[in-house]
Amino acid sequence: MSVSIKSPREIELMRHAGKLLEEVFNKLAELIRPGISTWEINKKGEEYIRECGCIPNFLNYEGYPAAICTSVNEAVVHGIPSKKIILAEGDIISLDCGLIYEGYHSDMARTFPVGEIADNARRLIDVTRQSFFEGLKFAYAGNHLHEISAAIGNYAESFGYGVVEDLVGHGIGTSLHEDPPIPNFPCKSRGIRLRAGMTLAIEPMINEGTYEVDWLDDDWTVVTADRKLSAHYENTVLITDGEPELLTLSR
Repeated sequence: MSVSIKSPREIELMRHAGKLLEEVFNKLAELIRPGISTWEINKKGEEYIRECGCIPNFLNYEGYPAAICTSVNEAVVHGIPSKKIILAEGDIISLDCGLIYEGYHSDMARTFPVGEIADNARRLIDVTRQSFFEGLKFAYAGNHLHEISAAIGNYAESFGYGVVEDLVGHGIGTSLHEDPPIPNFPCKSRGIRLRAGMTLAIEPMINEGTYEVDWLDDDWTVVTADRKLSAHYENTVLITDGEPELLTLSR
């Protein structure tokens, strides 16, 4: 496994790529409401990315047909935007996207409520977000990668949730997906030792019920096997000589 260590110049480029992506997400958050289609969310998201002089890195990636993954309710990840999918009061939607700035990638995901949502849906979103920050407590140079994985999985499972095992986080840099793969569940091995200059896309995908998932016939959309809700939270993270830096979250 070859994990790239970014130079100070590369870190600055990735820092800017992350800042721009955060600004895109702030705009996307304002779109979420009952009555909007996922197609419209994607259309506006691609416009936002291109307006800041960047390239949507999901568009045509391994054949994916959109700039924004729009995953509603039981969809875990990789939902394909459609004019036929209209958000309704009480839904939750996970948006996952990234951009390329001067050859460097950023990647980010959030799950948003659509209007007023049920308590169980809110709890799932909140626990998924916090599971990321439980993992982040171990994102320090000298620690091992799978300490992050165990912290995420143990926290989410303590609420009775299922932690997706078929999909994992990843390294990121001049490619969207680089080494190392980053599980969100405890592993038998310790994983690689973390070093300053590594950039990681850490992304818990947490299900209300079973951890098991299915792929729909479009070969992209991943859904919970029991069709219960799923939530997703992701940031691009820089390992430093001190506190980890969230490149896609400044507040």
